This record gives sequence, C-alpha cells and structure tokens, in this order.
Amino acid sequence: MLEKITQFMIRLAEAGWLPDWLLRLGIRGLLKKRLQVSVEDSSSAESANREFAERMRNGPLLEAASEANEQHYEVPSDFFRKVLGSHLKYSCALWESGATKLDRAEEAMLELTCKRAEIEDGMKILELGCGWGSLSLWLAENYPLSQIVAVSNSHSQREFIEAQCEARGLANLQVVTCNVAEFDTPDQFDRIVSVEMFEHFRNHALLLERIASWLSPAGKLFVHVFCHRETPYCFESNSSSDWMAQNFFTGGIMPSVALLVEYDEHLSVESQWNVNGINYSRTCEAWLKNLDTSYNELLPLFSQETDRTTAKVRLQKWRMFFLACSELFRYRGGNEWLVAHYLMKHSSRRS
Repeated sequence: MLEKITQFMIRLAEAGWLPDWLLRLGIRGLLKKRLQVSVEDSSSAESANREFAERMRNGPLLEAASEANEQHYEVPSDFFRKVLGSHLKYSCALWESGATKLDRAEEAMLELTCKRAEIEDGMKILELGCGWGSLSLWLAENYPLSQIVAVSNSHSQREFIEAQCEARGLANLQVVTCNVAEFDTPDQFDRIVSVEMFEHFRNHALLLERIASWLSPAGKLFVHVFCHRETPYCFESNSSSDWMAQNFFTGGIMPSVALLVEYDEHLSVESQWNVNGINYSRTCEAWLKNLDTSYNELLPLFSQETDRTTAKVRLQKWRMFFLACSELFRYRGGNEWLVAHYLMKHSSRRS
C-alpha cells in the first residue's frame, strides 16, 4: 500500500500538481530516512568506508554509463545556457561572503579549484569529465602557455566547447569525445583534474590506477566530489522512492569524505578540504530560479521530440532534481552532505 501511495504522489509531483513547499517537506523526510538506513547498515563510519571500498573493488569500473550520460548531458545545450551561469558550470559554485550572483559564484569556485590544484602556466593539464567546458575554457584563457586536453562523453558538449574556443581564439584546448572508462593516452600530464565525475564510477581503485598511469612522476590529481560526511552508498533503484537513481543518477554513488583515502595503492591524498554544502544548495536554488524564469522559452526545446504534456513532465523533473539537491546539501546546515576537494600524488612519493 505504501509503495502505491508513493508512486501516486510522485506522479502528482511530476505532473506539477504539488506545491514546492510540500515537495521540500517530502524530500526532507526521505533524507531523514536515508540517514536512518545508513546508521542501521554500519557499526561505524570507519567500517562503513572500508566495507564499501572493498565491495566496489570487486565490481565494474562503472555501471549504466549510457543511461547516466543521457539523463544529464544529452539534453539540448540551450537548456543549460538558460539555467546555468555564464560559465556553464554544471557543478557546485562557491558563494563567498556577500555573493549574490551565480556568475561570480562560478568564478570563485573556478579560481579556488585552480589554486588548490596548484595549477601553473605552462603545465600540461587533463580534465576528465569536462562538462560544458567551464574549467577547461577557464584554464585555456587564464593559463595561455598551458596545453589542456578535455574529455567528455557528449558530442554536444564537444561541439559547444570547440565553438567557444573558436569564438575566443583559443588554440591550447583539445576536446576528446570518449567515455572516461574507455579513455587511454600515452601522454603524461602535470595535472589531472576531475570535477564531480568520480560519483559516476563504482571502482575507484581501478580508476585511480588508470589515472596514475597518465600522471608525470611529479604530477598531481585534483578531485572535486559531492559526498556524505561519513557513509558512502550506491544510488539503487529498489522502489518508487528511489526517484533520483531512476531519473538522474543511475549507476552512481554517494562517496563519503574519507572514501578516497581507502584507495592509496597508486595515488595518495596530500591535502583535503571540505566545502560546506550550503554552497551547493544556493547553486541549485539559482538554477531553479533560472529555470522558472525561462520556463516558457525552455518548454519548446523539450517539445521538439515529444508532445507538450511529456515535455512539461521532463521540465518538472528537472525542477524536482534541483529541489532535491538543494534540500540535500542544506540539510543540517550543509554539514551532512557537502563537497570535498582532494589533491593527490603518486603513492611512491609519500614522505
């Protein structure tokens, strides 16, 4: 009975019949339930990380890659141009004290990423999972002596980034269309950067082993992930309440802050920083506001390949996605789910 009620409420929500305040209330209830499950499933955060890491080691590099890519990225580029900030950064922005504009918050996180990754002009840089090119284009413009290779699994993203390079006169950025799970290169890089990509992979041990082979001996890897403060878990579709896994994060995981430390055979963490989740909540709220402001312009984009009713449902799902993420990252003041940054180096260089 509960399952049927949940399915009915989700259908109402997707049809746009439920007000946002009620959706937010329901989301908070699901988050509370998620935390209760995590507590019941493990005796301690340390054991939860160790057990999860060991389980992932024995599994595939990633699952449902094509579904996840289609859910997020094979969407009309004009949708993201309307919803994201001017840099098209589809990841957490940094809202410094007094910040009110999404564009500036995007720039602040791009600046912080370059600082923490210890980027210097003239470096050879690889970005894995470059999205719409916010970081790669920033690097190409601000580090003109550097050579940047950006890997994306989306043809529309590559075309967009290449058009931006041509418009801006940038010749130091190459875009490769390839699933990162299948990507390989004989080149070695001074820096490899990954922003919100590790969450799509299951076997981080294997991923880090491959990345280590692309790093120069003195090279470093910078990783930006969203995560839970203690307990990692998979996004699994076991019931109708697993809406996120079904619609936006098929095959993905929620890492914990300490998860990457478990995989230190090839690369080890040199520095680690936490970014309060409120920053991501404010980012999602800005995306939601932009979507609502541009709703009448966005609806025809989704109506090109389907009927108007289905197009409205698709747009409403994006609204629900932004609402869900905002509530997730603001939970308990942004200290329960947050963003973590890591600077990693070859384990052989550990002091």
